[in-house]
Amino acid sequence: MSTSEYSNTPSSPQATSTVDPDEISRAKREIQAIVQQIADLSRSDATVEQFYEEFLGKVVSALAASGGAVWGIGGGALQLIYQINLRQTGLLEDPLGQEKHGRLLQRVLQSPEGAIVPPHSGYGGSEVNIEHAPANTTDFLLVLATVANDQGPQAIVEVFQRPGARSATQAGYKRFLLQTCELAGDFLRSRRLAHLTEKQSLWEQLESFTRTAHETLDTRAAAYTIANEGRRLIGCDRVSVAIMYGSRVTIEAVSGQDTFDKRANVITLLRRLAKAVCKTGDEVWYTGDATDLAPQVEKAIDAYVDESNTKQMAILPLFPPEQVDEGPAANKPNRKKVIGALIVEQMVDTTPSEGYRQRVAVVQNHSATAIANALEHNSLFLMPVWKTLGKATSLFRGRTLPKTVAALVAAAALVWAGLFWQWDFNLQGKGRLKPEDLRHIFAHMPGEVDQVFVQHNSPVKKGDPLIKQRSLPLEKDFEALISTLNETNSELRSVERQLVETPELSNVEEAQLSARASELRVKLAGIETEIEKVEQMKKLLVIDSPIDGIVITWKNQIEQLNGRPVQEGNSLLEVADPSGEWHLEVLMPEKQMRHVGRAWSEANAEGEPLTVKFFLATNPDVQFTGTVDTIDNAAQARGEDGNTVKLDVRFADGELKRLRELLGGDPKVGGEATVKVFCGTEPAGYVLLHDLIDFIQAKLIFPWF
Repeated sequence: MSTSEYSNTPSSPQATSTVDPDEISRAKREIQAIVQQIADLSRSDATVEQFYEEFLGKVVSALAASGGAVWGIGGGALQLIYQINLRQTGLLEDPLGQEKHGRLLQRVLQSPEGAIVPPHSGYGGSEVNIEHAPANTTDFLLVLATVANDQGPQAIVEVFQRPGARSATQAGYKRFLLQTCELAGDFLRSRRLAHLTEKQSLWEQLESFTRTAHETLDTRAAAYTIANEGRRLIGCDRVSVAIMYGSRVTIEAVSGQDTFDKRANVITLLRRLAKAVCKTGDEVWYTGDATDLAPQVEKAIDAYVDESNTKQMAILPLFPPEQVDEGPAANKPNRKKVIGALIVEQMVDTTPSEGYRQRVAVVQNHSATAIANALEHNSLFLMPVWKTLGKATSLFRGRTLPKTVAALVAAAALVWAGLFWQWDFNLQGKGRLKPEDLRHIFAHMPGEVDQVFVQHNSPVKKGDPLIKQRSLPLEKDFEALISTLNETNSELRSVERQLVETPELSNVEEAQLSARASELRVKLAGIETEIEKVEQMKKLLVIDSPIDGIVITWKNQIEQLNGRPVQEGNSLLEVADPSGEWHLEVLMPEKQMRHVGRAWSEANAEGEPLTVKFFLATNPDVQFTGTVDTIDNAAQARGEDGNTVKLDVRFADGELKRLRELLGGDPKVGGEATVKVFCGTEPAGYVLLHDLIDFIQAKLIFPWF
């Protein structure tokens, strides 16, 4: 295309002869740059309105025209999409001119090669002589071309050009406009292709959503699927599903969260909001202002938004499919039953994408159907039982029948064995080894431990000192008594000296001194008696071993005794004679004492001992036997062991000797053992499940006995 074809310079010999070649070259480059800009614009992601706005501006600028307009085809009629200086044409004030201009545009739609219509002329160049015929009633030269895609013409681009240009220049206008309209057609084709691709993706997402939403009849699973798949389909930040159970509303699912705390503050506020909307039955679309909503909904949504920082949200009631119809619920005489609500949230304040509400409506409709089906399914009487029976019938068909029969026979055999096969009924308890001759060393006096003479496992003889105490009050009393004793002795000696060394004493003075001496002698006797008592008490501060044996108190416990204040009767040490007899101190859980007590009574009635078997923690593969000697009358709470009853177990004949041979010496004091008390024989099922059976009897069948 030559540069002269695009020129809008009026045709005249003088104008042609004065054209500067540099200006022509510069104009050509500018037009080529504009064409390239239009080509780049046709490959952009702009909307149709944005595209035509920039497109028309560049076309008018390239042609140095007075203005232009883009007319789109919608609903069978032409509609103005964008215009530049349309008012200058006078069409806005001329109804008849508008009609003729419209007929002109309709005629151009049928002409793919475009058109050039001179001012005040009919289509094709004839004068305006027929009323209502297609014509250009303006003072401008109209250059028109259609924009088409694979579906045909989609718009008309009209340029208002100044008249007077020669024919070749006008033809250049049209060719330029046709070329740019082809680029606009490319834009429409690529946009339609992207739309079809997006639509195909949307249909695939919709198919996936509908398939997964309706494939389960479990209420919670359906709600979870709706929340997560619905969020992908809608393209929002979060989707939640609330379900009504009677008058109670529960948040069953939140997208992106497998589990959540239903007592959390944000979930509690969301539940209250869903309940308020379900009561009204009206859809709520919140975009930042809740003043036009019902008061209870406004209060609930403000509280939730303050907590969650949600910018936009929709709370949509869900109705059973048969009740879904047109019109708002508030205008209907019979209110619809609400089964739940779909909550769609946007955390970022952005403009919703195209088709946002349509996708929300699709998810809402399918959610209502899926939730209604799940609720109806789960409301059927004894549904879990019917499901189980339905699945069970498949076990008695075809190839599975022999396997089912074999399984039933095996189960029957197990039941028979559990009811009639007798097993030894042994109840287990925790035991500790203790020597028979074990003495607890107690404090005889209050005070503090001054010195400990032994260590853990120290051998001691009877009478050996173990601990020395110190009593500050006793020491003070002793010092006070000694001081009083010395003072009294000094005074007595002084009185006796006066009686002997003073010859001139009168009878009265002598009698008084003699009486005083007698008083002092009596006082001295009392003080000496008190001193003997204190000395006896001081002897009690040294604690001796009552037997021959070893100290079995642990090292860390002994170390804690130094400097420790104690009271009379406090336990300080333990001394045991390991060379004598030993026994097991067994702690049996109180809940098992019913069986142990029964076995104990039966054994006593028959004159037989109650037998036990035990295994030491140090030698778990060697079994020893013994007999129950005594059983405490009451249970006691013993820390981690709970309520237990203490049993005293004696070694059977020869077992203690066997144990010493196995260990190569005396057992370790406090050594742990696992003890099994033989309580007769019971059916195998009861032996295995007695804890569960006892619990059911105590808590469920006979809770008041």
